[in-house]
This record gives sequence, C-alpha cells and structure tokens, in this order.
Amino acid sequence: MMKIPALLVAFLASASAFTSSQSGTASTTALHESQADLESLAGELNPAIKYYDPMRLSSWNLWGQGDEATIGFLRHAEIKHGRVAMFAFVGYVVQSNFHWPWPMKLDGTPFPSTDLSPPEQWAALPVESKHQILTFIGFLEIYSELASSVTDPEIAQTHYMKGGKPGVFPKFGQAGGIPHPVPFNYFDPFGLSKNKSDEAKAKGLKAELNNGRLAQLGIFGFLCEQTIPGSVPGLTGIVKPYGGDLIAGDAFTFF
Repeated sequence: MMKIPALLVAFLASASAFTSSQSGTASTTALHESQADLESLAGELNPAIKYYDPMRLSSWNLWGQGDEATIGFLRHAEIKHGRVAMFAFVGYVVQSNFHWPWPMKLDGTPFPSTDLSPPEQWAALPVESKHQILTFIGFLEIYSELASSVTDPEIAQTHYMKGGKPGVFPKFGQAGGIPHPVPFNYFDPFGLSKNKSDEAKAKGLKAELNNGRLAQLGIFGFLCEQTIPGSVPGLTGIVKPYGGDLIAGDAFTFF
C-alpha cells in the first residue's frame, strides 16, 4: 500500500491544481492563439524552456483547417489531458489508501481492497462497473462536442477549432437540452470563478496548464515505478510493483 505521509505534499500540490483550474477554464479567452501568441505564452509558462515544439505540431495544419484551428485543437487536447492527469494523480493516491466502506454490489461484494494497487483494483472491478465509467466518459466527450453544432444563438458554443475557447466544457442544457434538470454544471458548479478579474483568470489558466503538465509526469512516474521497479528512485518501496499489462491482457483487461 502507498503510504500517505510520503505523498502528502504531492497530493496537496495536485489538489491545488483543481483550485487553479476553476478559474482557468473560464479564462481561456486568452487562448485564441496564433503562432506568435503560442511562443509568447510558452515563455510565460516556463521561462527556462520557453517555446518547445520539436515535432512542429503547431504547423501541421490539421484537416486543412489552418494554423489557428490546429493550435486550438492542440491546446484543447493539452488542457483536457492535464485535467485527466490531475484526476488520475489524486485518484491514484486516494485509491491506494482508501475505499468506500459500503458494499460495491447488492450481494454484499466489497470494493477492491487497498492492499491492491490501483491497476489491480481496476482489474478486480466487475465488467459492468467498467462499462459505467467508460460510458460516462464517452457521454462527456460527445456532449462537449455537440454544443458547437447547435444553431440556436442563445445556447450555441463556438468550437475550439473555429475561434472558440479551448478547454471550456459547455453548461448542461447548452447542447440542446437534456431529459431532466441538472442542479449543477460539470465545471465550476458553484460559480466561484464568474466574478473573478481577467487578471486572476489568466493567472489561473497558466497555473492549470503547468499543474496539468506536472500531473502528467506524476501519474506516469507512478506507472513507471510500478512496471519497472527502481526506475523512479523517490517512489521505490512506496509504489507497489505491478506485473500485469497496464493496457490489456489477462491480468488487466479493459472490458
């Protein structure tokens, strides 16, 4: 089992990333970027490395849509991956130490024990549980894209490849309505960021981007140490080795 004290600082740092992201998404108006804007923001995000694009991704002209559409796509992907990584990092720490106290199934089957590592806990879940999780993720993906296809000007949201805001998740009801009322939106459900200044939102956005990048390194650090013990010295003896396949296979199947 992973020990809480050894990861407390990392946990708090990742938790603060979620606070930053609350103002970050609302401030993504700053991300209508040209190549020059991309290079300028990169210098603000990391003055040591500054702009780093060895594969020249920003000039790929994806689907023939032009540079700004390509940059919007890449920035949206980066923000999304960063948020997923922050969830994954915090989830890995929590799941290594805690699980729900009530039964997982109606027949009394408990949730997987914390004696198992997070990948082993996932492998121990019933296939129905995995389908529920993946279906919900698929719903969020489809819903976020549908918002840009609505023609009603009152609820339409411009796509992030067509001048929209990368990283913005539409409000529930914005993609043409849903079957029943939802009391809270997926992002910023309590409206904590709507009254913040533009400066505070811009600062939060930069924090979210940097925290998301750090979280991606963090979660892959856990996985590397699990699959190659000793590869991450700071985690040796803390993260439990895992001999299964993290993508597929008999020991860890996705379905």
